[in-house]
Amino acid sequence: MTKPSESIPLYFTQYFDVEPQTLADYGAFDISVVSDLPLFIDPFLLFNSKNASYQELHESIVTYLTFLRDKADGQLDTALIDSWYRFKEVKQNWLGFTLLGNAGSGLGKAFATALHDSLGSILRSFGAEQITQGSHLEKLALITDGVGRDNISDFTTNLIKGFLLEYTQEFAHLHLSAEQRGMFAVTRAAFNYQTETWETREYELPILHGDYVLLTPADLLTRDDTWISRPDMIRGFHHIAEAIDDSQLRAQVNKYLHSRLSKKPTEREYAAAAQATVHEFPEVIDYYIRQQEERGDQAVGLSAKRREETELLLVDMVQKAVAAITTNTTLYAAPLTSYDEALERAQGFKRYVEHSDGYRLLNRAGLKKPFSRESDVQLFFGLIFFGSEFDVNREVNNGRGPVDFKVSKGSIDKSLIEVKLASNTALKRNLERQVEIYERANDTRTSVKVIVYYTAEEERTVYKILNELKLAAEPSIVLIDARADNKPSGSKA
Repeated sequence: MTKPSESIPLYFTQYFDVEPQTLADYGAFDISVVSDLPLFIDPFLLFNSKNASYQELHESIVTYLTFLRDKADGQLDTALIDSWYRFKEVKQNWLGFTLLGNAGSGLGKAFATALHDSLGSILRSFGAEQITQGSHLEKLALITDGVGRDNISDFTTNLIKGFLLEYTQEFAHLHLSAEQRGMFAVTRAAFNYQTETWETREYELPILHGDYVLLTPADLLTRDDTWISRPDMIRGFHHIAEAIDDSQLRAQVNKYLHSRLSKKPTEREYAAAAQATVHEFPEVIDYYIRQQEERGDQAVGLSAKRREETELLLVDMVQKAVAAITTNTTLYAAPLTSYDEALERAQGFKRYVEHSDGYRLLNRAGLKKPFSRESDVQLFFGLIFFGSEFDVNREVNNGRGPVDFKVSKGSIDKSLIEVKLASNTALKRNLERQVEIYERANDTRTSVKVIVYYTAEEERTVYKILNELKLAAEPSIVLIDARADNKPSGSKA
């Protein structure tokens, strides 16, 4: 077991004993080697870059999609669909939205079918656009339901994997010892247009638990969504309509949009009307993309801001949280059951948030959106289990829905953890029924509920619910006060 006094290697620089500044000077992001970080590659940052290598990478993506477009006229053999369209997630970059680990789902049949069908129809002009400055993979997400940032990022990462492998290999040769490196035969490293097949190539890369690690340039990463995205297009749809050069098309778009709106449309109604208008006039998509191209410099600044925030929270503050919790804990005093382990970790997280500057991890007062989302809180909480002797798994789906965490040792000793925000509208129902159902389904009678509140109003709401359910004195329910307005101004971590 990792002792509290020992350094806990959460990040690449710690695990490989590299100075953080060395990695920063190289341009790579300091990834976690414990859990995926919620960042992803935005292909627009390749397109908009002044870096010639990045521009070449974007052109290589366009070239591959053009190849697929030319093959999209008829029905493709299933084997070719699998080979050309379907990719596993590149888990070795430790980026994405998998908590506690790095095993994502990758690009499956639905994505492959959507891309193939679109390239044979509405994306038939891909690579020969007239309105936009360039061609963009993200266009697929604008016209196809079910294709989001994860799909776009996974596809982009797979198409530039050869570059990332060479980028990481160069760093490994420069800064890692021979014992820290290993030779790996990496599948789908490059596409051969003569044989129309993906090739396997060998690289010398950093070794982590028998697998390799892949570094990513920080300036390719963003968080929340790609610069070209459907939510952004819908939010600013009225600006797009105004920017249409073709006066006849502009009039038709506005007429159709307003015909679907009431006199005082709600935000949801406007979004639905905008979606319907895009479906009716798909050429509007190119005007939106052109608008985003013209504002490209903003994408660079926004992505940098999102990266910095992620680095502050997940590299700096989480590291302090783990150190504080493992230092001020009784976990190492005696053998524990899984329930003891789960409850002590929850209590340790509570102490860090409430009695030091830890609340700033969850509540960043002064920002436009200061409160961490439920998924973020779950990520932070999951990282504090690093070093545990127990098996800790995320999103355990037993057929009746997933729970947040399962802590276990063997088949008998296991406990469940739910991490929720007080603002969750289903909180009361969850406390009444959900965890009890999970307990029966997982053959365990122990569970811990962690509830985070950000405001005095949320605090009152939580206590009201607990009193109504006669759960106010329940020790397995851990309330975490993440308010920023009731902490001592001189608190120190």
